[in-house]
Amino acid sequence: MLLACAAFATQAANRIEVQALMQEAAILRIDGQQRLLRSGQRSPEGILLVSADPRRASIEVDGKRRELTLSQRIAGTFEETAPTEIQITRNNNHQYLTNGEINGRRLLMLIDTGANSVALSAAQARDLGIDYRHGTPSRVSTAGGIKPAWGVTLDKVSIGGIAVNYVPAVVIEGDFPQTALLGITYLKHVGLREDNGIMYLRQKY
Repeated sequence: MLLACAAFATQAANRIEVQALMQEAAILRIDGQQRLLRSGQRSPEGILLVSADPRRASIEVDGKRRELTLSQRIAGTFEETAPTEIQITRNNNHQYLTNGEINGRRLLMLIDTGANSVALSAAQARDLGIDYRHGTPSRVSTAGGIKPAWGVTLDKVSIGGIAVNYVPAVVIEGDFPQTALLGITYLKHVGLREDNGIMYLRQKY
């Protein structure tokens, strides 16, 4: 069991706090009442637990769904908000570089729509505290030849507040790539368009 600290208020004035998460179950405090719900079960207040595991829960209120993770803090009315959009200007080398975060740690990343995956060098992975050698071993072709690599899953990748959880990535032995590549395993979860030297990333959901 993992304790959570996520809470929010709905338009119907239900105060909801996620107190614990388990596989296919969660303990919610709703308007001061503690409720143990299993996946597919609805509380007397009308809160439906759609699914749950030790890291996150999906709930439905008034026909609208929200996903809560242990790191979230949600407060306010239960309303749709405008999606987040960020702008990244192309540099003199015709590259889109931006500061991002992987697992809460900041680093420079290159947007690469031709990369199948988020890609890190082994040196970058070590700086981020990623134990990549427990990942899935493979080999990849780089400018320096064939290199050992490991498939891993990143807990969270965030660019300008647009966060995606559980992102597949590849860690390549050595110092390639020099700048971490923000590939399709992240980009497929965001709206992406380019216009006159500016890349627009938009939160989809």
